[in-house]
Amino acid sequence: MAVRIHIAAAILALVFTVVHASDPSPLQDFCVAVPDANAGVFVNGKICKDPKLVKPEDFFFPGLNKPGSTANPLGSNVTAVNVNQIPGLNTLGVSLARIDFAPYGLNPPHIHPRATEVLFVLEGTLVVGFVTSNPGMNMKNKLFTKVLNPGDVFVFPQGLIHFQFNQGHSNAVAFAGLGSQNPGVITIANAVFGSDPPISPDVLTKAFQVGNDVIKKLQSQFWWDNNYPMAFRFHIAAAILALVFTIVHASDPSPLQDFCVAVPDANAGVFVNGKICKDPKLVKPEDFFFPGLNEPGSTSNPLGSNVTAVNVNQIPGLNTLGVSLARIDFAPYGLNPPHTHPRATEILVVLEGTLLVGFVTSNPGMNMKNKLFTKVLNPGDVFVFPEGLIHFQFNKGHSNAVAFAGLSSQNPGVITIANAVFGSKPPISRDVLTKAFQVDKNVVKYLQSQFWWDNHYYP
Repeated sequence: MAVRIHIAAAILALVFTVVHASDPSPLQDFCVAVPDANAGVFVNGKICKDPKLVKPEDFFFPGLNKPGSTANPLGSNVTAVNVNQIPGLNTLGVSLARIDFAPYGLNPPHIHPRATEVLFVLEGTLVVGFVTSNPGMNMKNKLFTKVLNPGDVFVFPQGLIHFQFNQGHSNAVAFAGLGSQNPGVITIANAVFGSDPPISPDVLTKAFQVGNDVIKKLQSQFWWDNNYPMAFRFHIAAAILALVFTIVHASDPSPLQDFCVAVPDANAGVFVNGKICKDPKLVKPEDFFFPGLNEPGSTSNPLGSNVTAVNVNQIPGLNTLGVSLARIDFAPYGLNPPHTHPRATEILVVLEGTLLVGFVTSNPGMNMKNKLFTKVLNPGDVFVFPEGLIHFQFNKGHSNAVAFAGLSSQNPGVITIANAVFGSKPPISRDVLTKAFQVDKNVVKYLQSQFWWDNHYYP
């Protein structure tokens, strides 16, 4: 990864309970959104395009390597790429954003009502922080803050007020993954003092315990919106599946408090679905932090690739927040081989190099073939791989390549097809494999005798 253009891809795995306030879950491989103007009906999310009309471009967006303009009073620019830019994100529960900062630029205190955010610093130095919700009588909201350098990752839990500030003399760039196809943003100053119609001064003077003249002054300001939904120069592919809620769910559990920082399994003393929580009084900023994602992983292996995963085991604060990240390094002609993530959609952005990527649909029916959706990606391009589908990335160039991916689970899992089928322990019966693959037993024996390389690295 070059310090010039790394990308943070953060993806929130959606949390399912009997009553939900998150994206609906998919009931098929994908549900590509129909533009609202053509829908003819209003629904929670987007209605689906006829699957026969779906094409690779529905999962693609180019140009995330281009900076946004920071020529505004805040000195920052947020370029969001969500379901409106990438219709294939519909029902997939994830989106991306690029954040550019001028020297001393600020992404002001704001909330994402429908998403956790995981942010990665590509260039510069940022002071970031979030504030907990009201803890109780005579207790103060707690600020968790951290200084981030290139390669550092930080998590902002869903619904909490948070900010990023460039404290350096040079520009800064960060990328963020968000756990919704449409995370929403509420900038505190804009919403409180710049609403239309305005909130009554009587309400605000009492709420903020200041005089009417102060409120009047604040309401007279021009509140700048630094969120730019999509610049034609550099959009990002954000894939999100709208989740359909039923009584039984198969995704990350939803948080019932601001955070539930994971206790290491060895210290838990009990096994649960996910992780048990650390005492909130013992939680610290480091629980939401991970350094060093700007360092390349070793590609000295037969696959010529390395996946550096950052999930709940590396950042315990991700517990219950439904998102994780990965950096993928490729040697020339390196391959991240066909694999699935059983618990997550993946949204990938190319930082350097040229990748051939693709995914294959599930079994469509009698006498029908699984369909491959494939695309060549260049720096700044984004592509979405729906949850559970077999997918791959291949560096087709003569030079190294780097990509970042956000995944919509704190623990997405990975099943590398070749390793699982031909390298399991104990091995799958050759009688099973010869019949399944319609080949001779000698072929199966040869495949099972290979050393199946795992290119995943967990720091």
